Amino acid sequence: MKNILIFIFCIFAFNANALEKKTTFNKELFEKALSDGKVVVVSSWTKYCSSCASQMKVLDKAKNEFNNIEYFSFEITNKEISKLLDVQYQTTLLIFKNNKEVYRSIGVTSRDAIYKAIESSI
Repeated sequence: MKNILIFIFCIFAFNANALEKKTTFNKELFEKALSDGKVVVVSSWTKYCSSCASQMKVLDKAKNEFNNIEYFSFEITNKEISKLLDVQYQTTLLIFKNNKEVYRSIGVTSRDAIYKAIESSI
């Protein structure tokens, strides 16, 4: 019984994180940011993914620390966006510069690693 209660608690805890996630990716805005010469950061997520929530928290802080960067996110179940970006897994992080993908990772949630990837793309 105790294990069942712990499981239910975890589901609700992860669900609370999921409520903060939303798809902000828009193909037209993505293409405009690229054509404007901005560095573009895109992350994928899924509803009950704790590593996605961790990555998004780091990216939310990075938004305030890096200028001239556009940030987008999308739910991995959105097949149109997933196909466009060739993303198959949640917690995928992409960085584009000069209309080219310059960085791709899966599962990276460490602040240091994410910031280093962004800094190397500026």
